[in-house]
Amino acid sequence: MSKKDQEFVLTEEDLRRINSKEGILEILKAKEYKLDKILNELGYLEEMEGLDIEMIKLQNWMINSNKRVLIIFEGRDAAGKGGTIQRFAENLMPRYHRVVALPKPTETEKGQWYFQRYINQLPTADEIVLFDRSWYNRAIVEPVNGFCTKEQYHHFMQQVNEFERMLIDDGIIIFKFWLDISKEEQAKRFEDRRTDPLKQWKIGPVDAKAQDLWDNYTHYRDQMLNKTSSKICPWIFVKADSKKKTRLECNRYVLNALEYEGKETSSVNLKPNDEVIRIYQEW
Repeated sequence: MSKKDQEFVLTEEDLRRINSKEGILEILKAKEYKLDKILNELGYLEEMEGLDIEMIKLQNWMINSNKRVLIIFEGRDAAGKGGTIQRFAENLMPRYHRVVALPKPTETEKGQWYFQRYINQLPTADEIVLFDRSWYNRAIVEPVNGFCTKEQYHHFMQQVNEFERMLIDDGIIIFKFWLDISKEEQAKRFEDRRTDPLKQWKIGPVDAKAQDLWDNYTHYRDQMLNKTSSKICPWIFVKADSKKKTRLECNRYVLNALEYEGKETSSVNLKPNDEVIRIYQEW
């Protein structure tokens, strides 16, 4: 057994001490693990657990009051949308939430009004729906990659604010998160996907061109944020280079924004970190 392997061996005495936080910390120190990293991970898990408890309270409030919540996650390729959604919904009651990640439109859908296939996915009473990408494909991904015409793009930009106003007027609560990562972080995540057999399925033709088209994506992103972030339906801008901070702050933002029953007894901080997450116009 190598010296490195020996560092990770737990003795019988270690196992007796592992049932307490103090005992775990003593073991970690004795085994020369990277203590700061482990403490950060334990802190993240503890905070996430507290937010999960609040999310269950929120969901119960929604069920009892027939609320409808739509949460849109947008961002560059590899920005962490899927992981954030997965963690957001991990402990929600399955019957009362859905994750929607639509494939490319069928020939029939291409002949319909652009918003039509998304309307079919909107939340019903007492339901949370989380969109992993949304109708905002037409604001960035499609024009950058030539998947729509200029006319289709302009029609979308003219219609989307009024479309969202109709949803809100009908009682749907909407959150729009834009997860923003640096070019360097995107390149790092792409490389991780290429080299990890369990993540290679995440790499597609659009991803392969994302770095080369970075400036073009930036142009359309800025157009979208400036023209579709309204007072009643603003974009929530998230600095997403840290996956853990992104997940914590997106959960925290939703919980802080809604006045659900039992919120006053929360044992976890519900105030979003404005160095990580803010309404777009406030940056």
